[in-house]
Amino acid sequence: MNQERLMQVLVEPQMTEKATRIGDKHRQYVFKVLRDATKPEIKAAVEKMFNVQVTGVQSLVVRPRTKQFRGRVGVRQGWKKAYITLKEGFNIDFLGAA
Repeated sequence: MNQERLMQVLVEPQMTEKATRIGDKHRQYVFKVLRDATKPEIKAAVEKMFNVQVTGVQSLVVRPRTKQFRGRVGVRQGWKKAYITLKEGFNIDFLGAA
């Protein structure tokens, strides 16, 4: 796989209450990824960027939502989310705790 492509696959980590609960309970981490990213690309990108071993990748597409603001209808953009399961003994530290 192209190394430049792997560096662009992961857009940002999702740091929500639900993602934190899932991380504590199931050793899973949630990332926002490119819409056209595949599971093998996501796995390779996480392993390369964080030096961990991935056991599973689950991905889903969050559908676009229609919202109204001052009587006008707009559409929020859809995006793709990936749940990454790590092998026992590995973890990702986003905050860089000392």
